[in-house]
Amino acid sequence: MQRILLLIGVFAVVLAATSCATQPGWTTLLDGEKGLENWIRVTDANWRAADGAIQADAKTDKASGFLLSRNAYTDFQIHAEFWVSDDANSGIFLRCEDVKEITDKSCYEANIFDQRPDPTYGTGALVGVAAVVPMPKAGGKWSTYDITVKGTQITLVFNGVKTVDVRDSRHASGPFAPQYAAGVVKFRKVQIRPI
Repeated sequence: MQRILLLIGVFAVVLAATSCATQPGWTTLLDGEKGLENWIRVTDANWRAADGAIQADAKTDKASGFLLSRNAYTDFQIHAEFWVSDDANSGIFLRCEDVKEITDKSCYEANIFDQRPDPTYGTGALVGVAAVVPMPKAGGKWSTYDITVKGTQITLVFNGVKTVDVRDSRHASGPFAPQYAAGVVKFRKVQIRPI
């Protein structure tokens, strides 16, 4: 029975990922062929193309490294496929109002951080806005985030499971930014669709 449920779950994730790519209105900003040309690097993480993904595993500054989208968005959906090591600290920052100071105070952060000291806002949470219990794990496997931000409604779906469905009005518009803070972080696909 567990094996059947696992196969159904895997099929649902594959179907969700496939359906994003085939629906109209999606723009692929990163995949195995498109790389860093669609992004502005913020700080000094060593983002580079390798093995069909954009990845980072080091930085020389204490600050996190980001890939900032070249456009700002108000209402949108994001589909991201990523792999992180167990010790990784990453996330996707949304509606960044201050691109010179990208933090969970100037943006929303869909977190990817399995070993966060306070797991309340770990992987699957919207940092400082919506906790996740129990916290799912992302380390050591390919995972997906499907994010919808429309007006004050923010929904996060991690590996096909809704982890956040909340209203918040702090940030109205801005670019978004995948993050590198620690460990190994790989993004093999990032798509966005304004809604």
